Amino acid sequence: MQENTIPYGKHRFWEMIPGILIWTTFILAVGMSFFAPAIAVVFIIIFDLYWTLRVLYFLIFVVFAYRTYKKTMLVDWYAKLQKIKNWERVYHIVLLPTYKEDYQILYDALVSIRESNYRNDRFIIVMGGEEADEKNFINYAEKLKEEFKGQFAGFTTTVHPKGLKGEIPGKGSNLKWMEQETQKWIDKNKLPYKDLLVTAFDVDTVAHPQYFARFSYLFLTVKDGAHASYQPVVLYSNNVWKVQAPIRVSVFGTTFWLMSELMRSDRMWTFSSHSMTWQMLVDVGFHEPNLVSEDSRIFLQGFIRYNGDYRVEPLFLPVYMDAVEGVNYWDSMKALYKQQRRWAWGVEHLPYMLERFKGNKDISLWKRMKYVFNQIEGMYTWATAPMLIFLLGYLPFFVLQDTSTALLANSPFTLQYMMEIATAGVFVSASLSLWLLPKRPKDRSRWWWLIMILQWALLPVTFLVFGAFPAIDAQTRMMIGKYLGFNVTEKRKRG
Repeated sequence: MQENTIPYGKHRFWEMIPGILIWTTFILAVGMSFFAPAIAVVFIIIFDLYWTLRVLYFLIFVVFAYRTYKKTMLVDWYAKLQKIKNWERVYHIVLLPTYKEDYQILYDALVSIRESNYRNDRFIIVMGGEEADEKNFINYAEKLKEEFKGQFAGFTTTVHPKGLKGEIPGKGSNLKWMEQETQKWIDKNKLPYKDLLVTAFDVDTVAHPQYFARFSYLFLTVKDGAHASYQPVVLYSNNVWKVQAPIRVSVFGTTFWLMSELMRSDRMWTFSSHSMTWQMLVDVGFHEPNLVSEDSRIFLQGFIRYNGDYRVEPLFLPVYMDAVEGVNYWDSMKALYKQQRRWAWGVEHLPYMLERFKGNKDISLWKRMKYVFNQIEGMYTWATAPMLIFLLGYLPFFVLQDTSTALLANSPFTLQYMMEIATAGVFVSASLSLWLLPKRPKDRSRWWWLIMILQWALLPVTFLVFGAFPAIDAQTRMMIGKYLGFNVTEKRKRG
């Protein structure tokens, strides 16, 4: 078992790099617009060309990912699994950390597991509450244990104590406590670690019926299945017909990003609800308890523990989750911003990677460079691209008076042409989002299909307000040492 934790503030220089990069870019963009506008125009054209090509590249992967997703949905994975000798030896531990969620949300999560196309006597359910909500959690847990009595191989609950040294309140610290308590249960029941698979779900997650069969099948058939995490397609569709348009556009954007990454799994990390092996969790010392982005860090823990011999296997099956939803419009927008900022706080992985990769020759130099570059480039463009495309990119044209050269005279038309090409991405996204929507509820008229298309006109706004701004916020906080705590995404009551 290894201890991976690197506390905030221990490596300030590495923490400052992302923020320095983005603010240097913004200062140069503004300064060049006033003092060297012609150079700024050339830079903007080159950047927009790069971004246009990147959008087209992204769309190709999304379309191919969608085709793979549809094909995967048509397969009876449980039937394929049953053809494998001794497949029954595999048990699934499902971790469900919760904090103040409504009873119906917890109930729905368990029903989706029970109704999976998989043997219920191979599920071990672990539901973990927090001491700060102990009374409410214990009440719900007792009702759920009675409701699902005898339906799983095991159903245990844990209560994570508050105020433990070296922790910050959040999902990661709760998961670590759950895993430590689960290990005691496993050892008591003498279950072999090599036969145990683990799925860490946000508690609002509803699994596809074939999820666990597909997971088991891949684990048993891919090369070295023990050295892999397993990533589904995350669809925020449980309440997608209820939430506001900016939220729908934002969460579909997240889904499309994840689908494109699944087609390039050699570079991806785990995100949100996903699966892994129990042996890996034990080997890395379980989830780290003092950070926000535990879902992606656990992949890095495995990658470093096994000296680069660790990867993500795409499942190409969905899990269905809740989009953020507040009590009113502005509360919902605030919740969306905080969620995006929490995701952007994945910038916290850079110091960890640089310290752990430094001098580790057991991981190839190419792999180390690739992961560091992808982390820096991804966080940098998340914060800067919308700003340069939709705001700062227009500044030199307002300043520049002399447009006598052909380049400067034609540059607005060049940019407009590239934007029109990039707009094709909006139409593709709108089309795919319609195909991914759940059945229209009875309280929504047919006109809502039109709304679901027109809402994509908000993409530039969401790209800025709920993309660049929270990313800038997160990276600036990291740069100045104002560290972010875990913000729980509120889940509204279900009817």
